[in-house]
Amino acid sequence: MQDFIANLRWRDMVHNIMPGTEVQLKKEATAGYVGFDPTAPSLHIGNLAAIMLLKHFQMAGHKPVVVVGGATGMIGDPSWKSAERAFLREEELHYNQICISKQLQRFLDFSDQAHGAVLLNNLDWFKDMGFLQFLRETGKHIPVNYMMAKDSVKQRLETGISFTEFAYQLLQSYDFYYLYTHHNVKLQMGGADQWGNLTTGTELIRRKTGSTAFALTTPLITKADGSKFGKTEQGNVWLDPTMTSPYAFYQFWLNCSDEEARKLVKVFTLLDQAAIETLFQTHGAAPHQRVLQKAIAQELTIRVHSEQAYRQAAQAAEILFGHAAQQDIHTLSEQDLLTIFANVPQITISKEQWEDLTDVADLVSSTTHGVIFQSKGEARRMIQGGGLSINKVKITDPHQKPNFKRLQDRYLLVQQGKKHYYLIVVR
Repeated sequence: MQDFIANLRWRDMVHNIMPGTEVQLKKEATAGYVGFDPTAPSLHIGNLAAIMLLKHFQMAGHKPVVVVGGATGMIGDPSWKSAERAFLREEELHYNQICISKQLQRFLDFSDQAHGAVLLNNLDWFKDMGFLQFLRETGKHIPVNYMMAKDSVKQRLETGISFTEFAYQLLQSYDFYYLYTHHNVKLQMGGADQWGNLTTGTELIRRKTGSTAFALTTPLITKADGSKFGKTEQGNVWLDPTMTSPYAFYQFWLNCSDEEARKLVKVFTLLDQAAIETLFQTHGAAPHQRVLQKAIAQELTIRVHSEQAYRQAAQAAEILFGHAAQQDIHTLSEQDLLTIFANVPQITISKEQWEDLTDVADLVSSTTHGVIFQSKGEARRMIQGGGLSINKVKITDPHQKPNFKRLQDRYLLVQQGKKHYYLIVVR
């Protein structure tokens, strides 16, 4: 049993907390929930902080409840959104719920033990509720001026907010009231942008039952420059391996800055304070070894994907950016090779084209087939400057015959400069 709030505080994971919350959690094992609207078939790493709240909550001996918003997902939360969400079809929402449920099982224990996690869908209590009943059950108890005072509403007043989105906080507050009365849930948790919705829920419970409920939010994770965390040039970093490959997922964490890594290792790993302090010291002594980034990447890639996926991703990173021996790349199976280099641009040539090549500059230039260099002259200049390798071997002669031993008798890994890779496939 851990002290949940003390654990969160040293991890810098407490943004807002209602008075009395800490007393309640020390008094007894408590049920607390986090909600996720199924607006996509996968959660993304922007959701991870809330998931880790639930994980630490369960490890502290409390009971985590997850609400997948089959009802609220039909509307969309306006909190800190600049425009209204597009509606999703009910079939899409149902499919997304199934996918998200599977992802959550990689983090939480859903067994039947006393503090086993529970997964609920708010469509179950909203689907048979009529509009008039909802107004009487909820709208009657929350004044409009109370709702208008919420930051999530105020910041949308200039650009416009529909009644549908305006009423979202009533739906979420009823979720909390329903869970309080039917599942003895006394705490709601979420990101800092959810504070207004959470406190509306505690207010509804107070007004309808005269009882006290509690709320806690964690800071939104941002990059070192203050921009939104979890976005890349390709979009969100997803928890679904079909939407973000294990290698791309692993590499995202590896590429975090030192400043970001010092924050993220507390939020996204289960390492204790002593282990993290040791990592800080080790990293400070040799920052170039990126031990902080590697610790985060290892734990999360294993948890989100698998041990095997982590090993493949780490092996790929070592081959691509480390000091792996030349022969290491030849030990990869074809399946591993294609998995590891799934995000690397591929260029396909026929066997006839391969046999007609005159030299290595011809292989990598666009005069015949490729997209690596726009001309043989450009290719020659790169080779003469020491900026081209094939299968991890530095090319020094642009007139060298392209008689390389192909990986799995079919592939050539071309490296241009330090960061650009291409996979040539000989069909």
